[in-house]
Amino acid sequence: MGIVVQKYGGSSLADADAIKRVARRIVDIKKAGHDVVVAVSAMGDTTDDLLDLANGVSPLPPAREMDMLLTAGERISMALVAMAISDLGFTARSFTGSQAGVITDSVHGKAKIIDVTPGRITQAIGEGHIVIVAGFQGVSADTKEITTLGRGGTDTTAVALAAALEADVCEIYTDVDGVFTADPRIVPSARKLDQVSYEEMLELAACGAKILHLRCVEYGRRYGIPIHVRSSFSQLEGTWVVSDPGSRAPEEETMEQPIIAGVAHDRSEAKITVVGVPDKVGEAARIFEALADAQINLDMIVQNISAAATSLTDISFTLPRTDGQNAMTALARIQAEVGYDKLLYDDKIGKVSLIGAGMRSHPGITSKFFGALASAGVNIGMISTSEIRISVIVDENAVDDAVRATHTAFDLDADEVEAVVYGGTGR
Repeated sequence: MGIVVQKYGGSSLADADAIKRVARRIVDIKKAGHDVVVAVSAMGDTTDDLLDLANGVSPLPPAREMDMLLTAGERISMALVAMAISDLGFTARSFTGSQAGVITDSVHGKAKIIDVTPGRITQAIGEGHIVIVAGFQGVSADTKEITTLGRGGTDTTAVALAAALEADVCEIYTDVDGVFTADPRIVPSARKLDQVSYEEMLELAACGAKILHLRCVEYGRRYGIPIHVRSSFSQLEGTWVVSDPGSRAPEEETMEQPIIAGVAHDRSEAKITVVGVPDKVGEAARIFEALADAQINLDMIVQNISAAATSLTDISFTLPRTDGQNAMTALARIQAEVGYDKLLYDDKIGKVSLIGAGMRSHPGITSKFFGALASAGVNIGMISTSEIRISVIVDENAVDDAVRATHTAFDLDADEVEAVVYGGTGR
Protein backbone atom coordinates (compact mmCIF):
# COMPACT_ATOMS: atom_id res chain seq x y z
CA MET A 1 0.00 0.00 0.00
CA GLY A 2 1.12 3.58 -0.55
CA ILE A 3 1.68 6.65 1.58
CA VAL A 4 -1.26 8.62 2.98
CA VAL A 5 -0.59 12.17 4.18
CA GLN A 6 -3.10 13.64 6.61
CA LYS A 7 -3.57 17.09 8.09
CA TYR A 8 -5.47 17.85 11.30
CA GLY A 9 -6.48 21.40 12.15
CA GLY A 10 -6.73 23.07 15.53
CA SER A 11 -10.41 22.24 16.09
CA SER A 12 -9.61 18.54 15.53
CA LEU A 13 -6.91 18.74 18.22
CA ALA A 14 -8.74 20.97 20.68
CA ASP A 15 -8.13 18.91 23.84
CA ALA A 16 -6.79 15.58 25.13
CA ASP A 17 -9.91 13.63 24.11
CA ALA A 18 -9.78 15.10 20.60
CA ILE A 19 -6.10 14.18 20.29
CA LYS A 20 -6.86 10.59 21.34
CA ARG A 21 -9.63 10.43 18.73
CA VAL A 22 -7.24 11.66 16.04
CA ALA A 23 -4.61 9.14 17.13
CA ARG A 24 -7.12 6.29 16.74
CA ARG A 25 -7.96 7.51 13.26
CA ILE A 26 -4.28 7.63 12.30
CA VAL A 27 -3.67 4.15 13.67
CA ASP A 28 -6.63 2.79 11.70
CA ILE A 29 -4.96 3.92 8.46
CA LYS A 30 -1.71 2.30 9.56
CA LYS A 31 -3.55 -0.94 10.37
CA ALA A 32 -5.02 -0.89 6.85
CA GLY A 33 -1.48 -1.25 5.52
CA HIS A 34 -0.63 2.35 4.61
CA ASP A 35 2.40 4.34 5.64
CA VAL A 36 1.12 7.48 7.36
CA VAL A 37 2.56 10.99 7.57
CA VAL A 38 0.55 13.57 9.52
CA ALA A 39 0.86 17.37 9.57
CA VAL A 40 -0.68 18.98 12.65
CA SER A 41 -1.79 22.49 13.55
CA ALA A 42 -1.66 24.06 16.99
CA MET A 43 -4.38 22.96 19.42
CA GLY A 44 -7.65 24.91 19.36
CA ASP A 45 -7.02 28.63 19.71
CA THR A 46 -3.37 28.30 20.77
CA THR A 47 -2.04 30.43 17.91
CA ASP A 48 -4.50 33.24 18.69
CA ASP A 49 -3.60 33.02 22.37
CA LEU A 50 0.11 33.29 21.55
CA LEU A 51 -0.56 36.28 19.30
CA ASP A 52 -2.49 37.99 22.10
CA LEU A 53 0.32 37.26 24.53
CA ALA A 54 2.93 38.70 22.17
CA ASN A 55 0.89 41.84 21.58
CA GLY A 56 0.49 42.21 25.34
CA VAL A 57 4.26 42.11 25.78
CA SER A 58 5.18 44.30 22.82
CA PRO A 59 3.11 46.55 20.54
CA LEU A 60 5.43 45.70 17.63
CA PRO A 61 7.05 42.28 18.16
CA PRO A 62 10.07 41.51 15.96
CA ALA A 63 9.03 39.21 13.11
CA ARG A 64 11.79 36.69 13.85
CA GLU A 65 10.78 36.32 17.47
CA MET A 66 7.10 36.10 16.54
CA ASP A 67 7.90 33.11 14.32
CA MET A 68 9.88 31.49 17.11
CA LEU A 69 6.89 31.95 19.43
CA LEU A 70 4.12 30.81 17.09
CA THR A 71 5.85 27.60 16.00
CA ALA A 72 5.63 26.41 19.61
CA GLY A 73 1.92 25.62 19.18
CA GLU A 74 2.49 23.03 16.45
CA ARG A 75 5.42 21.49 18.35
CA ILE A 76 3.11 20.90 21.31
CA SER A 77 0.54 19.21 19.06
CA MET A 78 3.03 16.95 17.29
CA ALA A 79 4.46 15.62 20.55
CA LEU A 80 1.05 14.99 22.10
CA VAL A 81 -0.26 13.17 19.01
CA ALA A 82 2.88 11.02 18.94
CA MET A 83 2.34 10.19 22.65
CA ALA A 84 -1.29 9.21 22.00
CA ILE A 85 -0.24 6.94 19.12
CA SER A 86 2.37 5.30 21.33
CA ASP A 87 -0.32 4.61 23.90
CA LEU A 88 -2.20 2.65 21.22
CA GLY A 89 0.76 0.33 20.68
CA PHE A 90 2.31 1.95 17.60
CA THR A 91 5.52 3.92 17.32
CA ALA A 92 5.53 7.50 16.10
CA ARG A 93 8.27 10.00 15.40
CA SER A 94 7.55 13.72 15.59
CA PHE A 95 9.52 16.32 13.64
CA THR A 96 9.51 20.10 13.47
CA GLY A 97 9.21 21.67 10.05
CA SER A 98 12.96 22.15 9.78
CA GLN A 99 13.66 18.56 10.90
CA ALA A 100 11.17 17.36 8.28
CA GLY A 101 13.08 19.19 5.56
CA VAL A 102 10.58 21.98 4.82
CA ILE A 103 12.79 24.64 3.21
CA THR A 104 11.36 28.14 2.74
CA ASP A 105 12.36 31.62 1.69
CA SER A 106 13.36 34.09 4.41
CA VAL A 107 10.12 36.12 4.74
CA HIS A 108 8.99 35.87 8.35
CA GLY A 109 5.27 35.44 8.94
CA LYS A 110 4.34 34.42 5.39
CA ALA A 111 7.24 32.37 4.04
CA LYS A 112 6.85 30.28 0.88
CA ILE A 113 8.04 26.69 0.59
CA ILE A 114 10.79 26.38 -2.00
CA ASP A 115 11.74 22.73 -1.42
CA VAL A 116 11.06 19.70 0.76
CA THR A 117 13.90 17.28 1.52
CA PRO A 118 12.17 14.54 3.53
CA GLY A 119 15.19 12.38 4.32
CA ARG A 120 14.37 11.91 8.02
CA ILE A 121 10.72 11.22 7.18
CA THR A 122 11.51 8.49 4.66
CA GLN A 123 13.98 6.94 7.10
CA ALA A 124 11.33 6.89 9.84
CA ILE A 125 8.76 5.40 7.45
CA GLY A 126 11.28 2.74 6.45
CA GLU A 127 11.68 1.84 10.11
CA GLY A 128 7.91 1.34 10.43
CA HIS A 129 7.08 4.51 12.33
CA ILE A 130 4.10 6.81 11.90
CA VAL A 131 5.48 10.31 11.21
CA ILE A 132 4.01 13.44 12.80
CA VAL A 133 5.17 16.80 11.40
CA ALA A 134 4.60 20.25 12.90
CA GLY A 135 2.76 22.19 10.21
CA PHE A 136 2.85 25.88 9.37
CA GLN A 137 6.63 26.15 9.68
CA GLY A 138 9.97 25.58 8.00
CA VAL A 139 13.52 26.84 7.88
CA SER A 140 14.91 29.53 5.59
CA ALA A 141 17.31 28.27 2.94
CA ASP A 142 19.68 31.22 3.23
CA THR A 143 19.40 32.56 6.79
CA LYS A 144 18.67 29.16 8.47
CA GLU A 145 16.07 30.95 10.60
CA ILE A 146 12.77 29.36 11.64
CA THR A 147 9.91 30.69 9.51
CA THR A 148 6.12 30.39 9.44
CA LEU A 149 3.91 30.05 6.36
CA GLY A 150 1.01 32.29 7.41
CA ARG A 151 -2.38 31.35 8.82
CA GLY A 152 -3.64 28.07 7.40
CA GLY A 153 -0.11 27.10 6.44
CA THR A 154 -0.45 23.54 7.78
CA ASP A 155 -2.60 22.76 4.72
CA THR A 156 0.34 23.77 2.54
CA THR A 157 2.77 21.74 4.67
CA ALA A 158 0.62 18.63 4.19
CA VAL A 159 0.30 18.91 0.41
CA ALA A 160 3.99 19.78 0.02
CA LEU A 161 4.89 16.65 2.01
CA ALA A 162 2.49 14.60 -0.12
CA ALA A 163 4.19 15.85 -3.28
CA ALA A 164 7.71 15.20 -1.96
CA LEU A 165 6.78 11.70 -0.77
CA GLU A 166 4.72 10.91 -3.91
CA ALA A 167 1.78 10.05 -1.67
CA ASP A 168 -1.42 8.50 -2.99
CA VAL A 169 -3.61 11.16 -1.39
CA CYS A 170 -3.53 14.13 0.97
CA GLU A 171 -6.41 14.10 3.44
CA ILE A 172 -7.26 17.47 4.97
CA TYR A 173 -9.29 16.96 8.16
CA THR A 174 -11.35 19.85 9.45
CA ASP A 175 -14.57 20.47 11.39
CA VAL A 176 -17.01 20.25 8.46
CA ASP A 177 -17.75 17.31 6.17
CA GLY A 178 -16.16 18.79 3.07
CA VAL A 179 -16.32 21.77 0.73
CA PHE A 180 -19.76 23.36 0.71
CA THR A 181 -21.49 25.69 -1.72
CA ALA A 182 -21.21 28.41 0.97
CA ASP A 183 -20.02 28.72 4.54
CA PRO A 184 -22.53 26.58 6.50
CA ARG A 185 -22.21 28.98 9.42
CA ILE A 186 -23.95 31.59 7.25
CA VAL A 187 -26.01 29.31 5.00
CA PRO A 188 -27.14 26.21 6.94
CA SER A 189 -28.75 24.87 3.75
CA ALA A 190 -25.43 24.82 1.88
CA ARG A 191 -24.77 21.62 -0.08
CA LYS A 192 -21.61 19.56 0.16
CA LEU A 193 -19.73 19.18 -3.12
CA ASP A 194 -18.61 15.62 -3.90
CA GLN A 195 -15.87 16.90 -6.19
CA VAL A 196 -14.44 20.25 -7.22
CA SER A 197 -11.70 21.14 -9.69
CA TYR A 198 -8.36 22.62 -8.64
CA GLU A 199 -9.31 25.69 -10.70
CA GLU A 200 -12.58 26.26 -8.84
CA MET A 201 -11.00 25.49 -5.46
CA LEU A 202 -8.24 28.02 -6.15
CA GLU A 203 -10.85 30.70 -6.74
CA LEU A 204 -12.86 29.66 -3.68
CA ALA A 205 -9.75 29.76 -1.48
CA ALA A 206 -8.57 33.08 -2.91
CA CYS A 207 -12.01 34.58 -2.32
CA GLY A 208 -12.17 33.73 1.37
CA ALA A 209 -13.39 30.12 1.67
CA LYS A 210 -11.45 29.06 4.76
CA ILE A 211 -11.72 25.34 4.13
CA LEU A 212 -8.36 25.17 2.28
CA HIS A 213 -5.30 27.38 2.15
CA LEU A 214 -4.70 28.93 -1.29
CA ARG A 215 -1.10 27.79 -1.60
CA CYS A 216 -2.11 24.26 -0.61
CA VAL A 217 -4.40 24.08 -3.65
CA GLU A 218 -1.72 25.59 -5.90
CA TYR A 219 0.72 22.94 -4.71
CA GLY A 220 -1.83 20.17 -5.27
CA ARG A 221 -2.56 21.31 -8.82
CA ARG A 222 1.13 21.69 -9.71
CA TYR A 223 2.01 18.17 -8.57
CA GLY A 224 -1.31 16.45 -9.29
CA ILE A 225 -1.97 15.49 -5.66
CA PRO A 226 -5.60 14.44 -5.02
CA ILE A 227 -6.84 16.34 -1.97
CA HIS A 228 -9.64 14.83 0.11
CA VAL A 229 -11.32 17.37 2.41
CA ARG A 230 -13.28 15.67 5.18
CA SER A 231 -14.27 15.91 8.83
CA SER A 232 -12.27 14.41 11.68
CA PHE A 233 -15.55 14.18 13.62
CA SER A 234 -17.31 11.75 11.24
CA GLN A 235 -16.56 8.89 8.86
CA LEU A 236 -18.42 10.45 5.91
CA GLU A 237 -16.85 10.78 2.49
CA GLY A 238 -15.75 14.37 2.00
CA THR A 239 -14.96 16.45 -1.07
CA TRP A 240 -12.29 15.47 -3.60
CA VAL A 241 -10.24 18.28 -5.14
CA VAL A 242 -8.90 16.90 -8.42
CA SER A 243 -7.96 18.02 -11.92
CA ASP A 244 -10.91 16.22 -13.51
CA PRO A 245 -14.03 16.49 -11.32
CA GLY A 246 -15.73 13.64 -13.20
CA SER A 247 -12.93 11.17 -12.66
CA ARG A 248 -14.22 9.82 -9.34
CA ALA A 249 -17.96 9.98 -10.06
CA PRO A 250 -20.19 7.22 -11.43
CA GLU A 251 -20.42 7.40 -15.22
CA GLU A 252 -24.04 8.55 -15.22
CA GLU A 253 -23.11 11.57 -13.06
CA THR A 254 -20.31 12.90 -15.28
CA MET A 255 -22.34 14.16 -18.24
CA GLU A 256 -22.31 17.79 -17.10
CA GLN A 257 -20.76 19.50 -14.12
CA PRO A 258 -22.72 22.13 -12.12
CA ILE A 259 -22.55 25.69 -13.44
CA ILE A 260 -21.77 27.19 -10.02
CA ALA A 261 -19.43 25.60 -7.48
CA GLY A 262 -20.23 27.98 -4.66
CA VAL A 263 -20.38 31.41 -3.05
CA ALA A 264 -17.37 32.56 -1.03
CA HIS A 265 -16.92 35.57 1.21
CA ASP A 266 -14.03 37.38 2.87
CA ARG A 267 -14.10 39.91 5.71
CA SER A 268 -10.33 40.19 6.06
CA GLU A 269 -9.67 42.83 3.41
CA ALA A 270 -9.38 46.61 3.35
CA LYS A 271 -9.63 49.12 0.52
CA ILE A 272 -7.22 51.96 -0.24
CA THR A 273 -8.00 54.69 -2.76
CA VAL A 274 -5.20 56.87 -4.09
CA VAL A 275 -7.02 60.11 -4.97
CA GLY A 276 -5.89 62.56 -7.63
CA VAL A 277 -3.15 60.59 -9.39
CA PRO A 278 -1.73 62.45 -12.43
CA ASP A 279 -2.81 60.57 -15.56
CA LYS A 280 0.71 60.13 -16.91
CA VAL A 281 2.71 57.11 -18.04
CA GLY A 282 4.49 55.40 -15.15
CA GLU A 283 2.55 56.85 -12.21
CA ALA A 284 0.56 53.66 -11.54
CA ALA A 285 3.78 51.66 -11.85
CA ARG A 286 5.42 53.77 -9.11
CA ILE A 287 2.46 53.16 -6.80
CA PHE A 288 2.44 49.40 -7.26
CA GLU A 289 6.25 49.11 -7.13
CA ALA A 290 6.17 50.75 -3.70
CA LEU A 291 3.58 48.21 -2.54
CA ALA A 292 5.56 45.32 -4.00
CA ASP A 293 8.71 46.50 -2.21
CA ALA A 294 6.69 46.40 1.03
CA GLN A 295 5.78 42.71 0.34
CA ILE A 296 2.06 43.52 0.05
CA ASN A 297 -0.23 41.34 -2.06
CA LEU A 298 -3.10 43.11 -3.79
CA ASP A 299 -6.44 41.66 -4.79
CA MET A 300 -8.91 43.81 -6.75
CA ILE A 301 -7.70 46.91 -8.61
CA VAL A 302 -9.87 49.59 -10.23
CA GLN A 303 -8.72 52.79 -11.95
CA ASN A 304 -11.24 55.46 -12.83
CA ILE A 305 -11.23 57.26 -16.17
CA SER A 306 -9.37 60.52 -15.69
CA ALA A 307 -11.33 63.74 -15.52
CA ALA A 308 -10.83 65.76 -18.70
CA ALA A 309 -10.59 69.06 -16.83
CA THR A 310 -7.88 67.98 -14.39
CA SER A 311 -6.18 64.96 -16.03
CA LEU A 312 -6.32 63.30 -12.62
CA THR A 313 -7.58 59.82 -11.83
CA ASP A 314 -8.28 57.69 -8.75
CA ILE A 315 -6.84 54.21 -8.20
CA SER A 316 -8.55 51.86 -5.73
CA PHE A 317 -7.38 48.43 -4.64
CA THR A 318 -8.06 45.87 -1.95
CA LEU A 319 -5.47 44.10 0.19
CA PRO A 320 -5.26 42.07 3.41
CA ARG A 321 -6.43 44.20 6.31
CA THR A 322 -3.34 43.21 8.28
CA ASP A 323 -1.19 44.94 5.61
CA GLY A 324 -3.28 48.12 5.56
CA GLN A 325 -1.08 50.35 7.67
CA ASN A 326 2.12 49.13 6.01
CA ALA A 327 0.61 49.99 2.64
CA MET A 328 -0.45 53.46 3.79
CA THR A 329 3.06 54.09 5.08
CA ALA A 330 4.67 52.89 1.84
CA LEU A 331 2.38 55.10 -0.25
CA ALA A 332 2.90 58.15 1.97
CA ARG A 333 6.63 57.97 1.24
CA ILE A 334 6.07 58.45 -2.48
CA GLN A 335 3.40 61.17 -2.35
CA ALA A 336 5.81 63.92 -3.41
CA GLU A 337 7.24 61.77 -6.18
CA VAL A 338 3.89 60.70 -7.63
CA GLY A 339 2.01 63.90 -6.82
CA TYR A 340 -1.28 62.37 -5.79
CA ASP A 341 -3.71 64.34 -3.64
CA LYS A 342 -4.57 62.05 -0.70
CA LEU A 343 -5.18 58.49 0.50
CA LEU A 344 -8.50 57.02 1.65
CA TYR A 345 -8.59 53.91 3.81
CA ASP A 346 -11.65 51.73 4.42
CA ASP A 347 -11.49 48.54 6.51
CA LYS A 348 -15.27 48.14 6.86
CA ILE A 349 -15.71 46.12 3.69
CA GLY A 350 -16.35 42.53 2.69
CA LYS A 351 -15.93 40.58 -0.53
CA VAL A 352 -18.55 38.22 -1.96
CA SER A 353 -17.66 35.97 -4.89
CA LEU A 354 -19.59 33.66 -7.20
CA ILE A 355 -17.45 30.81 -8.57
CA GLY A 356 -18.01 28.09 -11.14
CA ALA A 357 -16.27 26.68 -14.21
CA GLY A 358 -19.65 26.45 -15.94
CA MET A 359 -19.86 30.24 -16.05
CA ARG A 360 -17.73 30.20 -19.20
CA SER A 361 -20.52 28.77 -21.32
CA HIS A 362 -23.64 30.12 -19.61
CA PRO A 363 -24.71 33.71 -20.35
CA GLY A 364 -26.76 35.69 -17.87
CA ILE A 365 -24.78 34.73 -14.76
CA THR A 366 -23.66 38.31 -14.10
CA SER A 367 -27.13 39.79 -14.42
CA LYS A 368 -28.62 37.16 -12.10
CA PHE A 369 -25.85 37.78 -9.53
CA PHE A 370 -26.31 41.55 -9.53
CA GLY A 371 -30.09 41.15 -9.52
CA ALA A 372 -29.89 38.97 -6.40
CA LEU A 373 -27.73 41.58 -4.65
CA ALA A 374 -30.09 44.37 -5.63
CA SER A 375 -33.11 42.42 -4.35
CA ALA A 376 -31.33 42.02 -1.02
CA GLY A 377 -30.62 45.76 -0.88
CA VAL A 378 -26.85 45.26 -1.15
CA ASN A 379 -24.85 48.10 -2.73
CA ILE A 380 -21.75 47.22 -4.80
CA GLY A 381 -18.51 49.16 -4.29
CA MET A 382 -16.11 47.40 -6.67
CA ILE A 383 -16.35 44.60 -9.25
CA SER A 384 -13.73 42.13 -10.45
CA THR A 385 -14.11 39.14 -12.78
CA SER A 386 -12.23 36.18 -14.19
CA GLU A 387 -13.34 33.39 -16.51
CA ILE A 388 -14.91 31.48 -13.62
CA ARG A 389 -15.43 34.13 -10.94
CA ILE A 390 -17.31 37.36 -10.25
CA SER A 391 -16.32 39.25 -7.08
CA VAL A 392 -17.87 42.35 -5.55
CA ILE A 393 -16.94 44.57 -2.62
CA VAL A 394 -19.81 45.44 -0.29
CA ASP A 395 -20.25 46.91 3.17
CA GLU A 396 -19.07 44.40 5.78
CA ASN A 397 -22.50 44.41 7.44
CA ALA A 398 -24.13 43.33 4.17
CA VAL A 399 -21.93 40.26 3.57
CA ASP A 400 -24.25 37.68 5.13
CA ASP A 401 -27.30 38.98 3.27
CA ALA A 402 -25.35 39.02 0.00
CA VAL A 403 -24.16 35.44 0.45
CA ARG A 404 -27.62 34.10 1.31
CA ALA A 405 -29.34 35.96 -1.52
CA THR A 406 -26.79 34.76 -4.10
CA HIS A 407 -26.89 31.18 -2.83
CA THR A 408 -30.67 31.06 -3.15
CA ALA A 409 -30.75 32.83 -6.53
CA PHE A 410 -28.55 30.15 -8.08
CA ASP A 411 -30.54 27.24 -6.58
CA LEU A 412 -27.64 26.08 -4.42
CA ASP A 413 -29.74 25.43 -1.30
CA ALA A 414 -30.00 21.78 -0.30
CA ASP A 415 -33.41 20.10 -0.28
CA GLU A 416 -32.89 19.48 3.42
CA VAL A 417 -30.47 21.02 5.88
CA GLU A 418 -27.36 18.84 5.83
CA ALA A 419 -24.45 21.09 6.70
CA VAL A 420 -23.00 20.26 10.11
CA VAL A 421 -20.31 22.32 11.82
CA TYR A 422 -18.78 20.08 14.48
CA GLY A 423 -16.68 22.71 16.22
CA GLY A 424 -14.10 25.42 15.92
CA THR A 425 -14.04 28.20 13.35
CA GLY A 426 -13.55 26.28 10.13
CA ARG A 427 -9.82 25.66 10.07
